[in-house]
Amino acid sequence: MRSLSCLPALPEVAGTYRWFYADVTAGPYSAVCIFMLGSLFSPRYSVAARRGGLPLEHSAVNFALYHEGVRRLWVLSEYAQAELEAPGRLRIGRSSLVYADDGSVRMDVDDGTAPWGRPVRASLTLEPMTGVGEVVQLMPGLPHYWQALAPRAQARLEVSSLDIEARGLGYHDTNHGEELLGDRLSGWHWTRTHREDETVVDYHLPEGVAPLRMVADAEGVRCERGPSLESRPTNITGWGLRVPSRLQAGNIVVGQPKLLESSPFYARLEARTGPLDSMGEVADFRRFHSPFIRWMAHFRTRMGRAA
Repeated sequence: MRSLSCLPALPEVAGTYRWFYADVTAGPYSAVCIFMLGSLFSPRYSVAARRGGLPLEHSAVNFALYHEGVRRLWVLSEYAQAELEAPGRLRIGRSSLVYADDGSVRMDVDDGTAPWGRPVRASLTLEPMTGVGEVVQLMPGLPHYWQALAPRAQARLEVSSLDIEARGLGYHDTNHGEELLGDRLSGWHWTRTHREDETVVDYHLPEGVAPLRMVADAEGVRCERGPSLESRPTNITGWGLRVPSRLQAGNIVVGQPKLLESSPFYARLEARTGPLDSMGEVADFRRFHSPFIRWMAHFRTRMGRAA
């Protein structure tokens, strides 16, 4: 089983980006942790990238903790630098992402809530149960890519600042691109579903592009582009963003989702039914680049100081 040993190449050119995403479902808790280089949530990078601003100058740490579908913590801190301390260790502020020699992945968050800076100390450790997926181009002809790094993993969530420790299933991937999201790739929505013996990711893309499906199980990690899907029911959030009214993996419906996060350009959703667990995201990147929404994004982000 091919495992992680070092981080993929980091972005260096203005307008490029990479982020490392992980989520965990552990009893009544769920959490998402993202380390971003050329932060997709950064109103500053949205402007600076068009003027030569570099991605590592707009790095960010995002951590969100939910209890039974209700947010308990939100961290989104942007930093003027990120440091690759070793081939398998990335540091942003006081937080770190480590790929260990034994194949495990650990994200340590030592930061503060946005915008007020309440201290948060949390860690997410993943022990992969499958291999690593291949790098996949999301849209034909556009330089945006996705790779499942640990699509199904045993996970341990610790939030020492709230005295929480829980175990469950985890998921880890990375996205990267050679131009700003929203310039030509308008958005997407995707869903990750853990089943009893496999994990499925469905990526739904705009402009009639056939969706991507990844399946990870004991046999390996397989990704293919399927036929275009029939229209599925949607709702419109209070911000006017269209989101799925149910989360599903293929034809298996998990259920009506809870809206974990809602903004004018982004929504995070979750649904659980028995052994099925889905986490989904909807993003409209063109909306994000509007001056009004960039201004609003400042209130969900804090500027952090280097360690």
